[in-house]
Amino acid sequence: MFHGCNDITEIDLSKFDTSLVTDMSTMFCDCGSLSSLNLSNFNTSLVTDMGSMFQNCYSLASLNLSNFNTSLVTNMWGMFQNCYSLASLNLSSFDGRSGKFRFAKNFPTFRFGFTTFRKS
Repeated sequence: MFHGCNDITEIDLSKFDTSLVTDMSTMFCDCGSLSSLNLSNFNTSLVTDMGSMFQNCYSLASLNLSNFNTSLVTNMWGMFQNCYSLASLNLSSFDGRSGKFRFAKNFPTFRFGFTTFRKS
């Protein structure tokens, strides 16, 4: 949807109806200038693919995805790949079954379920 929109810095998606969406892969991929993104109203209950969803979003500093329902998602590979500025990530509602996704290397703190991980 926004794949490759490198000049966009902010997107207001508060009115988006995503209740029937099943594929969010590469949705924000290559949005390198995107620094602000509010996905608090996203309904992800039918989504099965989130692969590379935020890949190459170099300027995103934080993401709160605590409202995401990932129970049907089978692919999260590369979801946060190359998100070099990402310093805070809330994944507290994520279904973290092994093998679904790999984390970005560079962000120091993310919240996953009831555990907070900090890069040392």
